[in-house]
Amino acid sequence: MASIHSIPSVEEQYEFTAESKRKLTIGIIAGVVLVGLGAFLAAKGIGSHEHVEAAHGGAQSAEGHHAYKWTTRLWANVWLNSVYFTGAAVTGMFWLAYNYLAQAGWSAVFKRVPEALPAFLPVTGILMLITFFVAGHDLFHWTHAELFDKNSPEYDPIIAGKRGFLNTPFFLIRLVIYFAAWYGLWRLLRNFSLREDLEGGTEYYEKSIKFGTAFLVIFAVTSSTSAWDFVMSMDTHWFSTMFGWYTLASWHVTGLAIITLVVVSLKEQGYLKAVNASHLHDLGKFMFAFSIFWAYVWFAQFMLIYYANLPEETIYYRERFTGHGGIYQAPFFVNLFMCFFFPFLVLMTRDAKRTPIVLKIACWGIIIGHYFDFYENIMPAAVGEHGGFGPIEFGMILIFACAFIWSVSTQLTKGNLIPRNHPMLEESLHHDI
Repeated sequence: MASIHSIPSVEEQYEFTAESKRKLTIGIIAGVVLVGLGAFLAAKGIGSHEHVEAAHGGAQSAEGHHAYKWTTRLWANVWLNSVYFTGAAVTGMFWLAYNYLAQAGWSAVFKRVPEALPAFLPVTGILMLITFFVAGHDLFHWTHAELFDKNSPEYDPIIAGKRGFLNTPFFLIRLVIYFAAWYGLWRLLRNFSLREDLEGGTEYYEKSIKFGTAFLVIFAVTSSTSAWDFVMSMDTHWFSTMFGWYTLASWHVTGLAIITLVVVSLKEQGYLKAVNASHLHDLGKFMFAFSIFWAYVWFAQFMLIYYANLPEETIYYRERFTGHGGIYQAPFFVNLFMCFFFPFLVLMTRDAKRTPIVLKIACWGIIIGHYFDFYENIMPAAVGEHGGFGPIEFGMILIFACAFIWSVSTQLTKGNLIPRNHPMLEESLHHDI
């Protein structure tokens, strides 16, 4: 372990081995096979969860629904995983930006890990565009023109009142702006970081502070509006003024868990020798703190809606508690346990935050828990009673996870694993708490 008394070499090159690529390829192929099997079963109507709401005393959704197609579940899973991994990727940029703004030194030694995550943004952005063009009418109720026609029997005055924001051209413009801004600013910071390695000095560090601050200003707005677009607009009647914070908290703690998991895994493979127990302790504190913050926002949103008991707001929770035959109730409580109680109890002590195996367990709990968080937000609105967990869900997760790992691993090979000329590197090498 590195310490204030022993500083190892900062010259490290990550090797993305052929064996690792082979395993990821097998994982992607296995995922494709599972998705294909799930699609075949769905097309045959096998394994479908269908319930009559009135028979179960459940709540009907506030939305009207058009005829269900089995392909909707397939596209809903593409959308779900795209939103989830978009959050994981953009959190890498978010981490870089607020560390630059704070001129934080402790994290410099492993900054190449969060720096690698946003490379996946073009993949999820393109997939979301394709999904919207192919299945937008099935996933987003507000895309149907008859809802805005006063002469149509399906005219909906509530949705019509949101037409200025929820219309297809403006939605697509916003989607493109989100990914272009996030990815474009990341490319700038990434290039500054790699050039800093070659040329040294503080010029690129100062530029990174400036453009990182610009990202934070943009992300302060787009983190909320993208949450409204990607998730909340699927329940078109329902709204929450806290939903932007809620989604940001979920994205952020997921990204923190991935960053920590990668750092610990690299150290176990013999990389990042300069990372010491104090670095791991601080990463553990970040996960612990933001798991509590997520729980605070979750409870505040739930409590205010439950206490107000307004039908247009409580329908969101009634649909997930008792709607659709109760198929979303178990994931609801799994989400709550894995996202708050589990990391809170596991990471409570100082020693736990400094122990790699405990950190890895906590990371996996958070990563899985927040997948359920987005599952609960998206799937009831997208597929309703036709949801569940089957080959499509497991296969899609496998495909996205392997592709994400491939993207991150590729980025890690493109520069020295430790930013050798970072102005705060000396502070990071001597980090001791």
